[in-house]
Amino acid sequence: MKVELASLLEKYEERILGQHLNLKLLLSSVLAGGHVLLEGVPGTGKTQMVRTLASLLGGTFNRIQFTPDLLPSDITGSSIYNMKEGTFETLKGPIFTNILLADEINRTPAKTQAALLEAMEEKQVTIQGKTFPLDDVFFVVATQNPIEFEGTYPLPEAQQDRFLFKLHIGFPSLEEETAVLKQVMEHKFTHTDVEPVLDMQTFLAIRKEIQQVTLSESILDYMMQIVRKTRESDSIRFGASTRAGISIGRAAQAWAYLSNRNYVTPDDIKMVTKPALRHRIQLSPHTELEGATVEQIIDELVGSIPVPR
Repeated sequence: MKVELASLLEKYEERILGQHLNLKLLLSSVLAGGHVLLEGVPGTGKTQMVRTLASLLGGTFNRIQFTPDLLPSDITGSSIYNMKEGTFETLKGPIFTNILLADEINRTPAKTQAALLEAMEEKQVTIQGKTFPLDDVFFVVATQNPIEFEGTYPLPEAQQDRFLFKLHIGFPSLEEETAVLKQVMEHKFTHTDVEPVLDMQTFLAIRKEIQQVTLSESILDYMMQIVRKTRESDSIRFGASTRAGISIGRAAQAWAYLSNRNYVTPDDIKMVTKPALRHRIQLSPHTELEGATVEQIIDELVGSIPVPR
């Protein structure tokens, strides 16, 4: 299983250059059964990143462009009356897939954003009072543009908490960006030539193995001290929830598995803590006035807690 994942990650990095850490975190998230919020300026390959992952996993992929006039039924589906048969029929929406790209999720009102909540948490969708289960593998990746806020609808805290990670997609280095340009200009890769490395049954078997990765008592205590510290710090107005602790634990198991280990170390916890917490905590007003960032506060907080042996 680990050999197949190593092959998948290798092929992934061949297609998406300059994002080694984010690719591994994205894969860790889907292995942990979570969802991801991607934030980056236009043109940094966010859509291609998600589409390629879906192809490598051998899963189905749907993309929804979120706009101000998008309705909840455009995501979940609706019931229509069949005049010929004299009955109502349910038309399932694009949410019925393995990997869903919610592109520019903050460009649609809260009512439509909320259409994803039931699916993300309970893996089911209710259409006109009837509930339909989603596939065992269901993964939402939502994107946001950090430089345009006019006409946008910021995600409520409750919905942000549904995402396991928030990843920042930056620009690659000069060498990596040159390699990307070369690939595109030489037509080295196309959208349709990505061969699956896994299938959904193998992927589910890997998930079960990841659930067996050991989280020792000392590691659990270390993890929970970090979460509880966010609620006690004067620099933080609203701390992390219990779901944040669960997210860190599951993500650390997946990261350890990808690192070819069957146990979680403190370094695994440190690696996943920042992407798991940066969208879940709010700084106090005086901390923001001092110019501190969420990233800095998380680093200080984690650094203040003794590392278990």
